[in-house]
Amino acid sequence: MNPTESLSITLILGGARSGKSTHAETLARQLGGDDVLYLATAQALDQEMADRIANHRAQRPAAWRTLEAPLHPGRALRAQRPRASVILVDCITLLVSNLLLAHEHAGMEEIERIVMAEIDDLLAAARDLDAQLILVSNEVGMGLVPDNALGRAYRDLLGRANQRLAAAADRVIFMVAGLPLMVKDGRLC
Repeated sequence: MNPTESLSITLILGGARSGKSTHAETLARQLGGDDVLYLATAQALDQEMADRIANHRAQRPAAWRTLEAPLHPGRALRAQRPRASVILVDCITLLVSNLLLAHEHAGMEEIERIVMAEIDDLLAAARDLDAQLILVSNEVGMGLVPDNALGRAYRDLLGRANQRLAAAADRVIFMVAGLPLMVKDGRLC
């Protein structure tokens, strides 16, 4: 991709270990150099996740700033008002999971309303900051049907969140085995 191209929103989807984060970081580096804000949604709730977070931190350029916002990324962006030419959000998958667990006693319709409101707020906050936005999310709907109601509800909720983001995005890239496939580039088929 040409680093001088003007993008407002890029969504990068793929399965686990498909190269989503690596590609997103490469794109962010091309577009923003050192002027990148990394918005992290992960929470270190166990050692394995703490190790993953540490690994992601080690891979990023030291000059990049990090903002941790596991539940309300739009609100966090508005509160911090960071100046960055690129905001990289990694990842929507964990944001949706965090919101689902934070509101586990609400009904699924209410949880979906909350998730979609957070997605819309994130998009609006990034637009207000006039930054290029790169979003990373898993495509979980291509595998086996989960064997429990919560797993199926999560898969469906993340699928709808990804659809909402893809509709708003200028570009959608699908990662397969480390290879980027352009799904949407501003033109519809």
